[in-house]
Amino acid sequence: MAEAIDINRVLFIVMREMRAPILALIAVYSISILGMVFIPGEKTADGQTQYMSIFHAYYFMTYTATTTGFGEIPIAFSNAQRLWAIICLYASVITWVYAIGSIIRLMQNPFFVRALAESRFSKRVRRISEPYYIICGFGDTGSVLTRGLSDYGMSAVIIDSDEERIKALQLRNYTVAMPGLCADAGAPKHLLEAGIMRDNCKFVVAITNDEETNLKISALARSLNPKVGIITMSKVEVFEETLATLGGEVHIVDPFKTYAKVLAAAMHNPGFYAFNNWLVRDHNASLTRYVHPPIGMWVICGYGRMGHEVNRVLTKYGIRTAVIDPHDSKEGEHIERYIVGRTTARTLAKAGIRQAVGILAGTDDDGHNLGILLNARYFNRDLFTIVRQNRHQNAVAFNASRVDMIMQPSLVTARRILFLLIAPLLKSFFAYLLENAPGRMEVMENVISELRRKVGNRTPHLITVNFDREKKAVTKWLDEGKKVYLGDLLTDPRGKKQRLDMVVFVIKSSTQEYILPEDDYEIKMGDQLLFCGTLLAHRLFNATINSEYKLFYIQTGLYLPRGWAAQWWLKLIKRRGLKSDVEIDA
Repeated sequence: MAEAIDINRVLFIVMREMRAPILALIAVYSISILGMVFIPGEKTADGQTQYMSIFHAYYFMTYTATTTGFGEIPIAFSNAQRLWAIICLYASVITWVYAIGSIIRLMQNPFFVRALAESRFSKRVRRISEPYYIICGFGDTGSVLTRGLSDYGMSAVIIDSDEERIKALQLRNYTVAMPGLCADAGAPKHLLEAGIMRDNCKFVVAITNDEETNLKISALARSLNPKVGIITMSKVEVFEETLATLGGEVHIVDPFKTYAKVLAAAMHNPGFYAFNNWLVRDHNASLTRYVHPPIGMWVICGYGRMGHEVNRVLTKYGIRTAVIDPHDSKEGEHIERYIVGRTTARTLAKAGIRQAVGILAGTDDDGHNLGILLNARYFNRDLFTIVRQNRHQNAVAFNASRVDMIMQPSLVTARRILFLLIAPLLKSFFAYLLENAPGRMEVMENVISELRRKVGNRTPHLITVNFDREKKAVTKWLDEGKKVYLGDLLTDPRGKKQRLDMVVFVIKSSTQEYILPEDDYEIKMGDQLLFCGTLLAHRLFNATINSEYKLFYIQTGLYLPRGWAAQWWLKLIKRRGLKSDVEIDA
């Protein structure tokens, strides 16, 4: 439907703008050709007057329109014909100038340009055959998210109202198709053009800078396609309550709540913070370098959403806090000292910065946050520092400030959404690791140790595999009543004595989830598996579950002959009672 509307819009604008020029050209050429046909030419030797045919008249007008001079063809013109040719040439030139001007005017028509862009966009979207996502908003969050999806070979469709951002999108070197459209994502027709009704459209991600627009996009997406998943960035509790009632699969991402949970995890389980940053391929992330936020009195500068969430986490662990904010304190908050005013050297001293063990600079102004750090270090150089970075373009300054933890809302949001798209089971795995139960810290250390050994300094890849009918080798094996164990699939198909460099985190069956499953787990149709490993391990794993020859080898240690000649030769060998390291598929 959207495709037909776009084509009709383009055709309507073209016909409306070019109707008069085209009619003028047709009239001029028709009159010119008729004149050349009826005007008598030179007489022949026997006194017969010659006339041009319609074809020759059309040919003459055609090549003169291109400013190419072939002369008087097919015969020399009479003076009357030459006079008429002069009139026709001037008339056609004027008409062509008028037509070309109309074409230039058409190309500058903003409605035509927009309709043409939408038509091209719809065609590019239709060419995407694999699962993809609609991303509404291409700011810092959208840019980081699309880069992450590209690294994992997943396509996305981007809609943003900023023309400069869409132009920047076209210059990115993505590994997969990432068509973009400059438009309002809150308009239903643009969501239709992005293919929201298509079966391979899996999620709509609303990450614009406007909370109301995100809510509108989410509501429209649910109305247009009740089956599509929705991921929405929201920092307002009122909107979050509305989004939670949309029904279906809806994920609400609040960067401040997400970061507060990460901070709590770092305090409760220091290895988790390093593990989380390593999984998202954070700059300089390492599985050997842990962050230990200290226990003691903290100073929170800026009591917006971030300050509120961090204070909630700190007080949960019995940590005393002092808050500096221009606005009055809120009743019911667990704050030891609340100072009304801007963060200055005087208010920092009043808040007890000299006795504090940590400071949070959490305002919405990057320059102010960096200034807070400088003032705080003047009083106390041993502070553990957490700073909020609002704009991605200021990364150089923040990295140079030697901060212990940097909270960038756009980055936190993008990573959280990326996990939801590429590894939905990771939420269950994280919940298991952070559960307040005996031995969980030891489990975390074992996982990290295993990843150090198998992945090391190589780039980690989080992969989700669904055992469906597309996995032909496993499907055939299970349909024949044979068993497939997890340990078999983790075997290197290049040699049975080797294991793939990967660690399985979760397996989700139709009935329950298995965290860190053992090798004797029996694979069933419909299972969903999440693992982390190297790119090579991922490719070898895919080769095993999709190739019956490789699966046969890791199950039996024998080679399954592929061609009829090899199978005939094997049968001959067996009839003669000889041993072979290959087997015939029964």
